[in-house]
Amino acid sequence: MQYDRILVPTDGSDCANRGVDRAIDLAERFDATVHALYVVDKGERPGDWDILVERQEAAGEAALDEAGERGAAVEIDVKKHLRRGYPAKEILSFVADNDIDVIVMGTAGRSGIDRLRHAGSTTERVIRRTSVPVFAVPPERE
Repeated sequence: MQYDRILVPTDGSDCANRGVDRAIDLAERFDATVHALYVVDKGERPGDWDILVERQEAAGEAALDEAGERGAAVEIDVKKHLRRGYPAKEILSFVADNDIDVIVMGTAGRSGIDRLRHAGSTTERVIRRTSVPVFAVPPERE
């Protein structure tokens, strides 16, 4: 299988950055383009919406810059994208709009009762609804 266009959704967390690193590894192997995507989540609306959006956009820019720096460290150009919406829906839309070959997503690695409480995770929603391969990158084990 050849991958030309790799999508890596990120939120700047350690788990997401493990996904970014794996996407960059794949890009090196296949000479592919990496697209990093941050979604300002419409689903989170506590308090003042405008202030929340500003904070999320700032966090998104920082997460995307981090992904770009990780790519630049190994001479991989990472294209940065920021969207507003519901994360799983925006990820799936980006895949369709950009002819993405593979999605690489860091996961929190939940198990047991904690996994049941978070059964609606973005990663799980994407895996269930996409027609392209998804690499779910687990957290580092101690």
